[in-house]
Amino acid sequence: MRVWLATVMTNEIVPGRNVQVTDFHRLQQYLKSSLMKEVPSIGPGRIIRRRQDGSLEYLRDDLTIEEPLEIRIGGKPLATTMRTPGHDDELAVGFLVSEAILRDRNEIEKASIDSDNRVIIDLADGVKLKLNSAQRFGTISSSCGLCGKTSIDAIRQSFPAIESTNVRIDIETLLSLPEKLRKAQGDFARTGGIHAAGIFDVGGELKIVREDIGRHNAVDKVIGRAFLDKLLPLNRHVLLVSGRASFEIVQKALAAGVPIVAAVSAPSTLAADFARESNQTLIGFLRPPSFNIYSHIERVILEER
Repeated sequence: MRVWLATVMTNEIVPGRNVQVTDFHRLQQYLKSSLMKEVPSIGPGRIIRRRQDGSLEYLRDDLTIEEPLEIRIGGKPLATTMRTPGHDDELAVGFLVSEAILRDRNEIEKASIDSDNRVIIDLADGVKLKLNSAQRFGTISSSCGLCGKTSIDAIRQSFPAIESTNVRIDIETLLSLPEKLRKAQGDFARTGGIHAAGIFDVGGELKIVREDIGRHNAVDKVIGRAFLDKLLPLNRHVLLVSGRASFEIVQKALAAGVPIVAAVSAPSTLAADFARESNQTLIGFLRPPSFNIYSHIERVILEER
């Protein structure tokens, strides 16, 4: 007769030739399947960590979930994006706004989320959308917000430049934004692997914040929320992103009418050029007490009050 004994795990792993190796991968799969519903955007797992003194420890770790989301208009599949689950209706709507597919809140009857990683956008009666080759189809990775685009020139032509306004933000308010965004990032504190986007008014009040493994997805989510709440255009607001300011981020901000885009890291050359052409203020390396302004400096009040 055989007797099977359950594997006993310890918190410390002592290296040695006579130590039996445990199947960590099988245990991690079990833990993930039994605990996955704990937080929709975070998946728990087990890892082996080597500490500075060379010892090993076996512990629980939180990982950001990445799964595909299919976006449909009615019964027609439009695109599949890799994203972190949560606020999927906002992501789908924000994606359609930034692709210039939707422009008016009244064009949508409803956005439905089903259990199979799918969002279905039902259009209002009589609304027919015309899709063109500049809009993308297929699969979009969480690290690429422009995959499938055929022409950057076509993107530039989809949205008009920001109209000159008297929107301005002072230095003290600008420098306060990163800390406010960080405090609102619950998932980043647990995983260290997720991006955030926040919409602030020019007085520094945080209006909307969303997180996602893809920085462009996080931006789509805040834009989607604002669109559903009939807040577009966001022409007296600031968009702050927790990572780099890429072309896609600035383009999505333009789609929502955002005049000031800020990032805690660097912008790309294409992002800076696009911001100049689109009459957007672009701020990078926003890490108090310093920052860089790359375009349209007139919206930042530089003198001390």
